[in-house]
Amino acid sequence: MILSELHLHHFRNYEDQTVHFAPGVNVLIGHNAQGKTNMLEAIYALSLTRSHRTNNDRELINWQEKSASISGVVQKASGRVPLELQFTKEGKRAKVNHLEQARLAQYIGQLNAILFAPEDLSLVKGAPAVRRRFMDMEFSQMSSKYLYNASQYRSLLRQRNKYLKQLKYGQQHDRVLLDVLSDQLAAYGAELVVARFHFLQQLGKWAADLHYQISLNAEKLRLVYATQLKVTAETTVDDAYQQLLTIFKENKAREIDQGSTMFGPQRDDIRFLVNGKNVQSFGSQGQQRTTALAVKLAEIDLMKEQTGEYPLLLLDDVLSELDTVRQTHLLTAIQDKVQTFLTTTSLSDVARQLINEPTIFNIKNGTLIKEEE
Repeated sequence: MILSELHLHHFRNYEDQTVHFAPGVNVLIGHNAQGKTNMLEAIYALSLTRSHRTNNDRELINWQEKSASISGVVQKASGRVPLELQFTKEGKRAKVNHLEQARLAQYIGQLNAILFAPEDLSLVKGAPAVRRRFMDMEFSQMSSKYLYNASQYRSLLRQRNKYLKQLKYGQQHDRVLLDVLSDQLAAYGAELVVARFHFLQQLGKWAADLHYQISLNAEKLRLVYATQLKVTAETTVDDAYQQLLTIFKENKAREIDQGSTMFGPQRDDIRFLVNGKNVQSFGSQGQQRTTALAVKLAEIDLMKEQTGEYPLLLLDDVLSELDTVRQTHLLTAIQDKVQTFLTTTSLSDVARQLINEPTIFNIKNGTLIKEEE
């Protein structure tokens, strides 16, 4: 898929900007605080209806205004698809082909985008919550079923945690309702666990090949899904459901005493093993960065495999964080494959040599101007 046109109105520091992008590599050059990351944030938000930088949508609206909008035209194998996302103090509205969507979940998946920013290098060494968010954000783009199950699970988890606290402090006494919530949570949790296992199996295959190449055939990467359940390729959703239900029953008193849900996919993690060793604990910074890069690049192929379309790739100032070897592999891997948006303060000689006919835009004070050839 290709984002051919983007229009921003009162979004961050962009007053009213329309830009037409090239299908290849689009390079956004500018000093800090001029609007480079804001432009990528807009594309990401148009894809996922939310920012990757803040949970407060009000921050996306120019401080002098009451609303902001992002609209774009996506070229897909099936045809041209206009998209629109509007942010107001009352909430957000999304349109596909000029038709408003009753639920945001119906909108997500129209435009798929993978973001790689310096903070994504913490995918390996960061907290487990970082990796769980990674799974949910990326897998939700690939599967509407996963998106629905993740949303239902989060909602039920909040209800169950609230009820466990009420039981703990004697504000409620009916344990039958807890059993009902446990049953519902186990059902959605089982769907998530099985889906995560299979997605990570496929992602691991792509990532292993890329890591092997980047490390000059010296290192073998393996992704391990760390979950409290016993899951294999043969595990069915019903198997996972029965496991979770048994865990909830056996630990009912313990969870009431704690006042929170102690088991389930909200405790999952991913382990990255390089030549059999946990790279998070024992790997060098270089190995950790190679692993993160391989995983992010592997997403491109996994998303193409799952959706039939290549996603957009958003690279937010990552070249400055990578050495020449990793820069070379990154730029070679994306060449003539995916539409790419790359922000930088300056394009190095190495990058200029590797990028085939980049389209360059200069950004200053929230204005984007295409550099003439």
